[in-house]
Amino acid sequence: MLLSCENVRKTFGSTVVLDNLSLQVDEHEVVALIGASGSGKSTLLRCINLLTEIDDGTIRLDDEDITDPKANPDQVRRRIGMVFQSYNLFPHMSVLRNITLAPDKVHGRGAVEIRQQAMQWLERVGLADKADSYPDRLSGGQQQRVAIVRALVNSPRLLLLDEVTSALDPELVGEVLTMIRGLKDDGMTMVLATHEMGFARQVADRVVFLDGGRVLEAGPPSQVLGDPVEPRTRQFLSRIIEAGRL
Repeated sequence: MLLSCENVRKTFGSTVVLDNLSLQVDEHEVVALIGASGSGKSTLLRCINLLTEIDDGTIRLDDEDITDPKANPDQVRRRIGMVFQSYNLFPHMSVLRNITLAPDKVHGRGAVEIRQQAMQWLERVGLADKADSYPDRLSGGQQQRVAIVRALVNSPRLLLLDEVTSALDPELVGEVLTMIRGLKDDGMTMVLATHEMGFARQVADRVVFLDGGRVLEAGPPSQVLGDPVEPRTRQFLSRIIEAGRL
């Protein structure tokens, strides 16, 4: 088991966002988190990446308690890549510099090694010719692919994806989903929060439905999306179907 969240609890004021949530993710597994806005998907990803501190419970990566106060967040994040809804690229830096900045400044890796690895990734995703371009010269889909490459350049053990297609025009979604599908084929372990139910059905090994900060239902996509057990899951999916998103 690569990732284990045990009885994770997080509140913001009087609002309980994660309610004794438990989730396990095996190596090379792709887990899709689905649920209504406010169900805890993004908060869970931020807690795993130590961007948000949990109130109770334990999160383990490779059997190491990364929520232990003694854990070094920078060291932990070398093993976890995270991509957000917004691209968060530095507008005054080239594509290549956006990708290599953290490995260079935060993790102290050699410049030649980082550049070589970054260029290999850009070549793979069809953006090698954009290495010296600035973000405002790229389409949204291209910017999001750069953001994913930035998360991959440290060869993370785990990749977290938070609604990475939600800010894209519909015609640009496909190129990002194709990239993620390729990462799955490579065996990358991923936890992704998504409203793209069709994509979750295609790429996920397991779909986890969150409701009120808890795991209400989990299983293969064919079961959770096609024949859910819980009435709340069925209600949620009926609304997704009505909106034409499944």
